[in-house]
Amino acid sequence: MVVRDRVSTALTIAAEGSKADIVKPLKGLGSGVMEIAVRYRTDAWRVIYVTEVAGQLWVIHAFRKKSKAGIATPKAEIDLVRDRLGRLKRELLP
Repeated sequence: MVVRDRVSTALTIAAEGSKADIVKPLKGLGSGVMEIAVRYRTDAWRVIYVTEVAGQLWVIHAFRKKSKAGIATPKAEIDLVRDRLGRLKRELLP
């Protein structure tokens, strides 16, 4: 699938220490939280990952975006990412 290939490539680039052109910082969640945005036909897909927790790349959340407010990431998705990121930090950081 086109989406899976583009996301896989972007994550590989991130794991190597660079940033793909389809990646942007996800604002409001701290340093190193990035969002992969892929459009395919009429759908928009998002993958949220973080690179600055325990020196590793962690995929926090992936979802198909159903626009209700333009291009903004829905608040429910942001809240889920914030919760998962907090849990990840609590479990991995001293």
